[in-house]
Amino acid sequence: MSAVMITRKVRKWEKLPGKNTFCCDGRVMMARQKGVFYLTLFLIVGTCALFFAFECPYLAVHLSPTIPVFAVVLFLFVMAMLLRTSFSDPGVLPRALPEEASFIEMEIEAANGNVPAGQRPPPRIRNVQINNQIVKLKYCYTCKIFRPPRASHCSICDNCVDRFDHHCPWVGNCVGKRNYRFFYLFTLSLSLLTIYIFTFDIVHVVMRSVDSGFLNALKETPGTVLEVLVCFFTLWSVVGLTGFHTYLISLNQTTNEDIKGSWSGKNRVQNPYSHKNIMKNCSEILCGPTYPSVLDRRGVMQQGDSPSLTTAATPSSTSDSTVPQTTKPTAPLIPNEHTPDDAKPSIATSTEISTSLTEESESTAHKVPPLASPETDVEASIAKAAAH
Repeated sequence: MSAVMITRKVRKWEKLPGKNTFCCDGRVMMARQKGVFYLTLFLIVGTCALFFAFECPYLAVHLSPTIPVFAVVLFLFVMAMLLRTSFSDPGVLPRALPEEASFIEMEIEAANGNVPAGQRPPPRIRNVQINNQIVKLKYCYTCKIFRPPRASHCSICDNCVDRFDHHCPWVGNCVGKRNYRFFYLFTLSLSLLTIYIFTFDIVHVVMRSVDSGFLNALKETPGTVLEVLVCFFTLWSVVGLTGFHTYLISLNQTTNEDIKGSWSGKNRVQNPYSHKNIMKNCSEILCGPTYPSVLDRRGVMQQGDSPSLTTAATPSSTSDSTVPQTTKPTAPLIPNEHTPDDAKPSIATSTEISTSLTEESESTAHKVPPLASPETDVEASIAKAAAH
């Protein structure tokens, strides 16, 4: 009986730590809390569906056929930016391997070796210089790494995110280095779509009121009232959010840095990432390169399953009538292995092997008869021939 370890190939996303969910074999990455994201989809799709059903047919005939066309283009762009923000890796940083974490712990303990007993060790911080400005790198006790500049640990997704801006429940994902551009384009296009639908809802009601009166116009288009209410309450929050992020982009700043007041100017601390130019800051964030993911979510790794027991077949000894039977030791020369027939010891070394096996068997109270020597076999053959 021998144990055989069965290995199977699994994708790396199946073993990634953190509180994320994956779909489409790791291509889609989201947070586990997606209830508000479904509400966002419902509001956008539902409001646009009512607009296409009640307003667009009338406006296309009485005003311009380009109104529904532009609305469709704007709706598709909003959905594309929303899904791109929600389904992408925001810039999650991989956690340290056990060997890397142990090495970092050893470095920290060596640096804090002179701390007197009973005193609190200093915080785990490393200083780096960026544009002649000292920036502190904080140690993450969950990921076991020193976070890069502008990175932070999201408590909802339980991951360190590079250039962490904030966790947005409306898109069901963190907003970071890799999807901030698409998040901003989503808020900007959604603001335009909300203003567009709200404006033409009012135009539609006014044009119908001229022909049949205000009450009759509302009765003919029952979905218009619901659209106006949704757009009215959505308009202030979405447009305000877009304006706030436009302000942050102009300063090359994140929401997390703005809330903490990292570059508020106190203690003469300035933002080392700002180019001191609005156009350069906007160009870097909106027109800069798209950074690749460092997770390798769809990479393949080997995983061992529980060992299974297999029985190895032992070749049976065959008896020959012309050759006298001799007792052969069944114990293998190497533990857990069977000696093949072509690897049996030669006659010259059989005596030494027999002696060692005999001594071992006597010490363990197991008797194994020694191998027959060649001289004894020759004498027996001569005596048998003389008798005949």
